[in-house]
Amino acid sequence: MPLTVRPRRKRSVRMTVTLLCGLLPVLLGTAILYMQAERTLQQSTQITAEEALRQFELMLDNTAQAANELLPLAGQPCDSVKLALREQVTRRPFVRSTNLVWDDNLYCSSLFGEFKEAVNPGDYTQGKLWLMNGNPVTPNTALLVYRLSEGRGGALTTLDGYHLSNVLRLIGRDTLLLLQVGDNWLSADGKVHQSALPVLPVAQHMLASSRYAFSVSAGFPQGETWRYMADEYPPLFSLLMFFGVVSGAIGHVLQRRATSPSHEMLRALEAGEFIPYFQPVVHGDSKKWSGAEVLMRWQHPKEGLVRPDLFIPFAEHSGLIVPMTRALMQQTAALLGPPSAGFAKPFHIGINITASHCQDLQLVDDCRAFLAAFAPGSVSLVLELTERQLIEPTDITRQLFEQLHTLGVMIAIDDFGTGHSSLGYLRKFNVDFLKIDQSFVAMIGIDALSRHILDTIIELCVKLELGIVAEGVETQTQADYLTAHHVNFLQGYLFGKPMPGADFIAALSHH
Repeated sequence: MPLTVRPRRKRSVRMTVTLLCGLLPVLLGTAILYMQAERTLQQSTQITAEEALRQFELMLDNTAQAANELLPLAGQPCDSVKLALREQVTRRPFVRSTNLVWDDNLYCSSLFGEFKEAVNPGDYTQGKLWLMNGNPVTPNTALLVYRLSEGRGGALTTLDGYHLSNVLRLIGRDTLLLLQVGDNWLSADGKVHQSALPVLPVAQHMLASSRYAFSVSAGFPQGETWRYMADEYPPLFSLLMFFGVVSGAIGHVLQRRATSPSHEMLRALEAGEFIPYFQPVVHGDSKKWSGAEVLMRWQHPKEGLVRPDLFIPFAEHSGLIVPMTRALMQQTAALLGPPSAGFAKPFHIGINITASHCQDLQLVDDCRAFLAAFAPGSVSLVLELTERQLIEPTDITRQLFEQLHTLGVMIAIDDFGTGHSSLGYLRKFNVDFLKIDQSFVAMIGIDALSRHILDTIIELCVKLELGIVAEGVETQTQADYLTAHHVNFLQGYLFGKPMPGADFIAALSHH
């Protein structure tokens, strides 16, 4: 949209600026997606490491309980205690074997009965755990040995490496997951390594157990961030390319414009290019259409339909928003006035106003003329206070709102909670409705904090006896939540997108 004046540039400069405009959203978007992918992978490895740590501690709890029960038997003859050793193996789901030690000599085993083998306490990390690469019965098969000693006696319980590698393989299905005990570490293939623990290149996360002498490390191989982006973000990359093309095209077009913004918008206003679009508002309980919000669109002769965020802020800043709103109300009355006798009464029509509308009483005359175009009692006009500009509570504004209420016009605060002094508005102005901003509605079922804020706003409306309109309802889950919380009216793409007047009137007959 031509809202700035620029001198004519050389073709090479214009092409360079156009290229930069096209590349900027692509590069920025890619950087943002890369950081988002890194955060996602970091969260994934953290969750994986925490779950693996929890599973290993549960397994070691079994072995520790078995060792605690067997320790008092240390020193007794093997023939009298070997059944107790085997009983622990059968009762404990992860215990592979149990053993008794006396004077650092293993003398009784659940596998062999009487046995003789020296035990070196130095092999055990913190005197408790030893990750070993098998024993004479199962060589090259990982074992995790738990040692408990008291005086001359001791108990050893072993945890099969099959269970350990299962945890590493299944929990870390999409990640690299390692178990470290002392100088040894175990990989998902069940092999015990005595080299230094490798550094995982992407999103490495290490956790040490606070109860046992082991730690786990989770991460991804080199290049995983780009692979994740390639797998998960293709639609977003397509969108970035689209935005790049659009941004480049906009940059190219804007460079060719020399028309002043005020002149262009005045021309558009005189040509009737600012037209109303209507987005339906439905009852919260029945979901029947109860009205519509009137939204301004710019039907530009060359650029087509221009988004409101490209021209509304400038219109507010320049003061043109007042005559533009007046023209919008006149067009709305001409479109909806004739069929208004058949509306389900009262049919709410919402129109946005700003601080510029509150500087004099002309708005009262505009509203009176608007209501006169409809069948008596068929519509309720709701003026929605947008909060991009602060509305000062002067004598004029107080008189304005009093006359509007006398006329039967209702006042709503739009996008409640996101702009200037919403709570101050409730105290200073007599409002009838609050419109809950779509940012809170979008977080239903996703973000607990935003949901609590939403519930607080609803509770506030109930206590103040205000009507509630929820904007941006896009899913059935959101609609059900709002209905369950007795929100009066719902608005969003779930019920209908903004549409031209003819389409709205045609659709209205079906609702």
